[in-house]
Amino acid sequence: MAHQTRIGALISGGGTNLQAIIDGCENGRIEGKMLFVGTDNPDAGGLERAAKHGIPTFVVDYGAIIRGYKADPERAALPADFDPEDLKAKQTLIQTADGARVDAFLKTRAMAESRLIEEMAAYPFDLLVLAGFMRNLTPYFIDRVNTDPGRPRIMNIHPALLPAFPGVDGYGDTFRYGCKVGGCTVHFIDYGEDSGPIIGQRSFEIRDGDTIDSIKKRGLALEWQLYPECIRMFAQNRLRTVRRSHRLEGGKTYVRTVVAID
Repeated sequence: MAHQTRIGALISGGGTNLQAIIDGCENGRIEGKMLFVGTDNPDAGGLERAAKHGIPTFVVDYGAIIRGYKADPERAALPADFDPEDLKAKQTLIQTADGARVDAFLKTRAMAESRLIEEMAAYPFDLLVLAGFMRNLTPYFIDRVNTDPGRPRIMNIHPALLPAFPGVDGYGDTFRYGCKVGGCTVHFIDYGEDSGPIIGQRSFEIRDGDTIDSIKKRGLALEWQLYPECIRMFAQNRLRTVRRSHRLEGGKTYVRTVVAID
């Protein structure tokens, strides 16, 4: 039997992309197996989808962790390997001079992310897919999953044609800006917000008379095609990251990481 890529998933909601990935594994489109589904939301509908397929699940309740920290920051149970200065130097998610806000963000995320890592340790995996996971991951988590610098293994899908419209409402932002084309993007995670190397994109025309709901519907249909395809290429070992340099006006050099498909 060919090697099956071991896949884990993190979700926050209904899990329609999760379902597309599960179906891809079960129908042979993806040479892989879904090992676990984790969530930050105890009420996530995707947990029921996983249960129907006999996939183990777990919950790390971010909301409860954040509320507990706010109630008594001094008693926060931080992970033993938490290094605030290292994380501050690496993180690009919060651009503010408010040090207390950055500290609270990094501490609560490290507390939650250490719990995620503990839960995932029971399921050695090759690829972690974010399927509507609505929490930004910090360098604390990313560095403990991406242990091979040349082979990132956290994949995400975003509802816009990145690098345009990062953030939580890609389809809405696309529509409100008046774009004539919308789409979705699958990319690897890095330290920024939806800024990691792009693996694949699909696009669709935005027509007169479209609404946010209608473009979301067309976008989701493309997401369910694109995400399994990108995971399939990962499972076939066809994705590799390369660093490319571009000389800018004035002589400066810009270096970025991109995905090459073999």
